Amino acid sequence: MRAVVIGAGIGGLAAAAGLRRAGADVVVLERAAELRAVGAGLSLWRNGFTALDALGLGDAVRARTSASAAALQAGQRTPDGRWLARLPGTAVADLRVVHRADLQEVLGDAAGEVRCGVDVTGVSADGRTVTHSGGVEPADLVVAADGIRSAVRASWPGDPGLRYSGYSAWRGVTRTPVDLLGGAGETWGRGLRFGLVPLHDGRVYWFGVRSMPAGVPPHDEHVAARAAFAGWHAPIPAVLDATDPDAVHRLDIHDLAAPLRTFRRGRCVLLGDAAHAMTPDLGQGGGQALEDAATLVRLLTGDTGGVDRALDRYDALRRPRTARLLRTSRRVGAVAQASSPVAAAIRDGVVRLLPDAWTASQVAAVQRWEPPPVGVAGHPGRAS
Repeated sequence: MRAVVIGAGIGGLAAAAGLRRAGADVVVLERAAELRAVGAGLSLWRNGFTALDALGLGDAVRARTSASAAALQAGQRTPDGRWLARLPGTAVADLRVVHRADLQEVLGDAAGEVRCGVDVTGVSADGRTVTHSGGVEPADLVVAADGIRSAVRASWPGDPGLRYSGYSAWRGVTRTPVDLLGGAGETWGRGLRFGLVPLHDGRVYWFGVRSMPAGVPPHDEHVAARAAFAGWHAPIPAVLDATDPDAVHRLDIHDLAAPLRTFRRGRCVLLGDAAHAMTPDLGQGGGQALEDAATLVRLLTGDTGGVDRALDRYDALRRPRTARLLRTSRRVGAVAQASSPVAAAIRDGVVRLLPDAWTASQVAAVQRWEPPPVGVAGHPGRAS
């Protein structure tokens, strides 16, 4: 099988690595001039590592991650440091954080041929031909993993477009280790949130979220973040102080306006953010892209049914779960970003009343996923 993967992000590289490992002839086409990690830290829950294990990459990624977050008290706090909710250690025992550059390196090493500086201009309706700035690429399978602003998705009928969440997010990684004082997770204010996550080398990945109009031009974002969270509990000020100003970036948060009706058109399938871009409020963007890749590879490595049946099964399996998580993440973000004093007070009061065990059960439910069984589709080493 000749597989063409469009996009060298997490999902595209993972799919390429899995298909190559299974015997397919794979090439990845990437528009950027070079592979360069975008973003900072990435949370991977149990389901993400289940997918990586299915792709044969779990141990290599674990070696680049922080230790289990169970050693820290995680949950939600108020800006003065009082706990709204504490997650039991068992709820975050499988949560690990990896720097995107480290994850990209592991996936890229396993993905094989990656051609950078290639601008894909179209995919044929049957999904067997990819046209790009360097020519034409024949394919038995096309995996469109070209991100939240997917040109492939936009070319299909029924693309719902993107929805602005109402908030923008700063992200950064400290230049040196910072003591988290035994706590991690999120702090919720009014229209403001701050998250603290440890990396494997003691540095801290952090994010700050602010409700604001879309399209505000970036300007002195490190200064803006420090002003937004001035007076918040320790170690938030220390984390911001330990971050280089040039390393702070702000991005408006969008998701897919509505779940797609199909992830498949002919021999072309959508994967990752191209298929189901969601807000980061569940920490599942990367995990869902990895689930997509593992599902696609697993279905193609069976021994009956052929490629087309495998792609039908991929569509049928992935759309319901990702649509549910897209909606759930949107709801969580709306609650967490409560801006008015009344709404924020109600939110805080309700969260305080929720039993920790119930909260832990909801976290566990999101992570509950296994790849489909082998033997229900085709084999990537041969096209049919």
